[in-house]
Amino acid sequence: MAGLISGAAVQPRATEPAFPVHISVKADQGSGPLEPIWRFFGADEPNYTTMRDGSRLLGELGALDRGNVFFRTHNLLNTGDGTPALKWGSTGVYREDDEGRPVYDWTILDRIFDTCLQRGVRPYVEIGFMPEALSTHPEPYQHSWRPGARYDEIYTGWAYPPTDYRKWEELVRQWAEHAVTRYGEDEVNRWFWEVWNEPNIPYWQGTKEEFFRLHDHAIRAVRRVLPTAQVGGPDVAGGPGGRFLEEFLNHCLHGTNYATGTIGTPVDFIAFHAKGSPRMEGGHVRMGIANQLRNINDAFAVIARFPEFKKTPIVIGESDPEGCAACQGPQLAYRNGTMYSSYTAASFARKHALTRRHGVNLIGALTWAFTFDDQPFFAGFRALASNGIGKPVLNVFRMMSRMKGEQLAVDSDGEVPLDEILRNGVRGRPDVSALASRDGNRLWIL
Repeated sequence: MAGLISGAAVQPRATEPAFPVHISVKADQGSGPLEPIWRFFGADEPNYTTMRDGSRLLGELGALDRGNVFFRTHNLLNTGDGTPALKWGSTGVYREDDEGRPVYDWTILDRIFDTCLQRGVRPYVEIGFMPEALSTHPEPYQHSWRPGARYDEIYTGWAYPPTDYRKWEELVRQWAEHAVTRYGEDEVNRWFWEVWNEPNIPYWQGTKEEFFRLHDHAIRAVRRVLPTAQVGGPDVAGGPGGRFLEEFLNHCLHGTNYATGTIGTPVDFIAFHAKGSPRMEGGHVRMGIANQLRNINDAFAVIARFPEFKKTPIVIGESDPEGCAACQGPQLAYRNGTMYSSYTAASFARKHALTRRHGVNLIGALTWAFTFDDQPFFAGFRALASNGIGKPVLNVFRMMSRMKGEQLAVDSDGEVPLDEILRNGVRGRPDVSALASRDGNRLWIL
């Protein structure tokens, strides 16, 4: 028997007595395969992947399940020289000559993808953002956001629709063709391809219909090169994002494709985002797991209403305790300690539970946390490591990577019921339980 045990470390008040918890793992009662949803990661800053700490951390993540770990990043098509900055990145892949003809340069992008693949990590390709030469509102283009500044300062020229959707489609087609030439069809067929990030909030400065057009042209571009590529979306913010997810799925099923003029757009996987909402309360951080789980619950409910998508793979394209990895503040002080790791373990167990409840096909929950090179030690960012030192949360992923086989039934008299957490979060009493699996005669308990 092999076991993994993770305790939810807290700072108890001196007057709080110890209390017993009885946990029963039923090794003879399986509930289906334990899907390795943990194996997706991401970050705003693509250029950190090729730096010392970033490439080292990619290697650690890839070693957890070589070839089956995926990495998503923003800013892959941004104009610039590849110099990293908080909530920024660039590759300089696209410019135009004096006569308006496209000029492509894959040098920096190749370095990013080469680094990932060499370390056992595959791309979850986010097609975005808008190169300066294609943006309908190119100035100002690169932002200079820093922690403490208004978040909306980041929404500059990269966030706008293209001046020419044919040039946009050709850029994506050239990218896909270059990827297949460099890495081969078999490799690129294992990647995920999606368009943009959170198009229902100001990350997209166009209309919903303009996003559908952007998406349709990009997906057609990828499929023109590789008809078997895995394509999906829309990586919408806030679970279902109001009605955005529903309207996107309706468009993909029944709408006129803006690129082809026919009905429908391919959907091989569905992606949305789910975030918690921590805040300072009475001198301590109160985590907001209810918000994150409600995002997931609501999005699952929307997807399950479509018979055509009930079994379609789902990736929660960002799934985190809150929404800004590069932000700092007292309500984010949980990040350097064991609260982050405990929260992560508890939230992943509930993602599995919600998947079973709705009967959907969750294959991934992407943790939007990586590392920030050239920053002070433990600066308060949402990260898996700081200057090469792994944070406690990294151990949760190391443990989950070892859990194989069938998920097992668990009873705990210290567990807060799922419906109570969805309503109120964890309030008034601790939440103590376990996630367990069996692989042959090996039993794994987290």
